[in-house]
Amino acid sequence: MKDQLPKKKPLNKFIRLSGVGLQMGITIYLAAYFGKKIDAHYGFEKNYITLILILIGFIGSMVSLMAQLKKINDKEK
Repeated sequence: MKDQLPKKKPLNKFIRLSGVGLQMGITIYLAAYFGKKIDAHYGFEKNYITLILILIGFIGSMVSLMAQLKKINDKEK
C-alpha cells in the first residue's frame, strides 16, 4: 500500500474569522479618513461625504463577512 498522508484538519471557524474585526476596522477607518479629506477639500459645512463613505465601508465589510461565512458553511458540508 502507498503511504498516505494524514488528512489535514480544517482550521477552526474562530481562527478563520479572527481577522474580520481588523479588516472591518481598517475599511471603516479608511472610509472616514478619505471622507474627511474630501469634505475639507470641498469645504462642506457638514460631513456628508464622510458619512456616505462610512456607510459604504460598513456595508462592504458586512457583505465581505457574509461571503466568508457562506464559504465556511459550504466547506463544512
